[in-house]
Amino acid sequence: MSIEYIETFFFSALRIATPIMYVALCATISLQGGLTNMAAESMMLISAVTGVIFSALTQNLLLGILAGALSSVLITLFLCFAAFIMKVDLYLMSIALNTAMSGATIYIMWVMTGNKANTAGYFASLQMPEVNIPIIQHIPFIGNIISGQNGFTYIAIIMIFVVWFLIFRTKLGLRIRAVGQNPQAAESVGINPYKIYTIAFVMASLIASLGGMFLSMGYQNMFIRDMTGGKGFIGMAAATIANASPIGAALLAIVFGLADAITNYSKLYITDSQFLSAMPYIITTSLLFILSYVRVKKNESDMRKRKLAALKASETQE
Repeated sequence: MSIEYIETFFFSALRIATPIMYVALCATISLQGGLTNMAAESMMLISAVTGVIFSALTQNLLLGILAGALSSVLITLFLCFAAFIMKVDLYLMSIALNTAMSGATIYIMWVMTGNKANTAGYFASLQMPEVNIPIIQHIPFIGNIISGQNGFTYIAIIMIFVVWFLIFRTKLGLRIRAVGQNPQAAESVGINPYKIYTIAFVMASLIASLGGMFLSMGYQNMFIRDMTGGKGFIGMAAATIANASPIGAALLAIVFGLADAITNYSKLYITDSQFLSAMPYIITTSLLFILSYVRVKKNESDMRKRKLAALKASETQE
């Protein structure tokens, strides 16, 4: 393989990993609050279609992004109302919302365009531009991979550190972690767990909305039915395996992006479309098993070390 081929492969992998990074960060915030965000797919879908429609109608990229983010927040507030006030099971409600938004976005698209497949030819959606980084673009190999990516990709990279700072360096982040670790103890000192859950989910929805709009206004310039393709669940898996670490979740998202890129490049050699469709999930599942096995073994090793340390300490005292 030539250097150009390898550069193109890793460039593509980073681009493919972008929406997974957004969802992984979205799930990280929720996990830090003690809850699993299974509604990320719905947040991405509604923001993707709303962003396309509003950017096309207003011919303003920023207004389209704001509208997409607002739509994601609105359905998240509905989810929080149902789960935390009406006491509906959060996870069942999340699955129902994912299914509902899959159908609702198709219906919205059909009402606006008369087409149930995509918005191409009906809405001239604005697209986030690609950005060439002045110094990095001239660095051999690295520059051709990192520079020239879509603007949403660089926002995703910045969001890794924003989420890390929010969780570990702010008062709100401390409250989210406190509620996640022991909601009863947090409530005993005057913190309302349901309020913190809602804030965490709303912040998560804002991040997930950027992942959805990357698909329809960065990677593409149109909305395609069910265009998230399970990325919400892959991002959730990345955050779970990384123990809700923003940096770890983002790195795993890139690994899963590599798996997807391998699938795309395998089309040159594999003609079985069904196998190719399943291949990203086969690779992802295999990685989940491997990483989980490594984590379990590490935990067992740490536990043995703690037991040995405790045994030595007791022998010393005797």
